[in-house]
Amino acid sequence: MQIHLRTCPPQTTTTTTTTMMMMIIFPMVDWHVYISRKVWQMTTSVIVAFSYCCDVIAPPGRQSKVLSMSTDEYRKTSLFATGSFDLDFPIPDLIGKTEILTEEHREKLCAHLPARAEGYSWSLIFSTSQHGFALNSLYRKMARLESPVLIVIEDTEHNVFGALTSCSLHVSDHFYGTGESLLYKFNPSFKVFHWTGENMYFIKGNMESLSIGAGDGRFGLWLDGDLNQGRSQHCSTYGNEPLAPQEDFVIKTLECWAFV
Repeated sequence: MQIHLRTCPPQTTTTTTTTMMMMIIFPMVDWHVYISRKVWQMTTSVIVAFSYCCDVIAPPGRQSKVLSMSTDEYRKTSLFATGSFDLDFPIPDLIGKTEILTEEHREKLCAHLPARAEGYSWSLIFSTSQHGFALNSLYRKMARLESPVLIVIEDTEHNVFGALTSCSLHVSDHFYGTGESLLYKFNPSFKVFHWTGENMYFIKGNMESLSIGAGDGRFGLWLDGDLNQGRSQHCSTYGNEPLAPQEDFVIKTLECWAFV
């Protein structure tokens, strides 16, 4: 499959050029990824400025031409590079007590939330300290929940990491979720790992374990049924580094937050 991008001739107005360039970005929606409104506003501003420059400096008599890229090249041109724009995201209010999240944690994470989670308070729906170390209890607390879920883990070595899932967690025989899902880590520095497009192994859970991201027998984040032992490996779903210094870790505290 080839994706064709048409450049605009010098006579094309800035509005038309902007529209054409926005059409290049809109197919990303087919990945079921929600683009942050603030990031989108900045993107469109850059496009307008760029298209204006193209119209001004294009040499007379320039003809339009078609550029092509393969589907694989297009997929790799992900809108989500690790890191984010330096934008002013308000720190969300917390409904419930956290034993892990600091103000700095929340400030960094809220810059990577999907648009439909922006502006909401973060509500604690599960905590091992309050509800016990059982995956079954976690599933039960999320019954009928309609919201992305932020999973925050602190291991016994005081490393903080986790995942954002596009929906609530439940038992399933197959993988579910969308490209909104991501993995992140804070130690030694903050990094976010978005969907690579390589596969759709976002989330899968049963009573014995929960997996987020997979490929070639490896899991981006794996938790056992007792929420005691965990494992993090490089996986093709997110192209992530292991989230903890060691692949296998012991959970000290786990919290799940919803945006409601």
